[in-house]
Amino acid sequence: MDQIDRLWLTNPTLAYADWQTREAAGADRRPFAARSILQHQAMFEHFRRYLLSTDVTLATFGADHIDAFWQTPESAGYSSATKMRYLKLLDRLCRHLVAVGVRQANPAEKLVRDGRWPQDDPLPIFLPEDADARLQAYVQPRAGDELVHLRSRAIVAFFLGIGVTVAEGRAAQVADLQPAATPPYLRVPAHGARDTRTVHLAPFSVPILAAWLARRATLPIAGDLVFSLKSSGTPITEISLGRIVRAALVAIEFEAEDMGPRILRNTFCRRQLLAGQPSEAVSKLLGLASSRTCDRIAATIEAT
Repeated sequence: MDQIDRLWLTNPTLAYADWQTREAAGADRRPFAARSILQHQAMFEHFRRYLLSTDVTLATFGADHIDAFWQTPESAGYSSATKMRYLKLLDRLCRHLVAVGVRQANPAEKLVRDGRWPQDDPLPIFLPEDADARLQAYVQPRAGDELVHLRSRAIVAFFLGIGVTVAEGRAAQVADLQPAATPPYLRVPAHGARDTRTVHLAPFSVPILAAWLARRATLPIAGDLVFSLKSSGTPITEISLGRIVRAALVAIEFEAEDMGPRILRNTFCRRQLLAGQPSEAVSKLLGLASSRTCDRIAATIEAT
């Protein structure tokens, strides 16, 4: 292996970026678009961090590690189409690693060959209008709120009233959340393939988020995250966010297959569509590159 190829073992992130820029191309051998390269880099980083957490390298992971990757909290909800995109990325990557002598075999080859692109996407799960209204009422601040209850309702209102992803919610900074502005908004910084965007807060979310920021300012919390793990300043875990959202949905007597933050993001999307916003505009609010997700949710309105 030459010095560049050894980077796959010493600095995989740099090696992948270099490979994408110089050589990587799609099935038609045309170079990937700049936006696709950013998306692929984000996917590679997600998989690389998983390997790092299991003490496995790009040279040693196998098909069993790919199967285990789907069971991680961040990947458990991936659709069949998303999993297939990951498999195709790993197949391209491993073919290259075999060619340059970093790997002996390609564990993704058979998985891609046996896999199939889904013919139909699963129906998106969202709160019906009546359940959405009940949850909006549930998250309002109350006199004498204990800290844990105030924070939990603020977290639910954050996802229900802004429609951000879990990763964006975990990374949100106090300076970017402005419930006292006219109109109130959250600035979502650029990350991965998503550009910086500004999302106006739904009116129902403003009182609880303002109350939380006021209470937070009195606490000895390190760092600048809107929601962090106790006083340490570290991001709140995805598992904790899922438990908080599930508890709120149980409290309003709503049950579904998905009881996590994703259902709140879908509900935010559907609420904007019900208000008459076009799919393209709502997709931009969600930070999506295409309107496919919004079109699928819009179809549920048309069906009704």
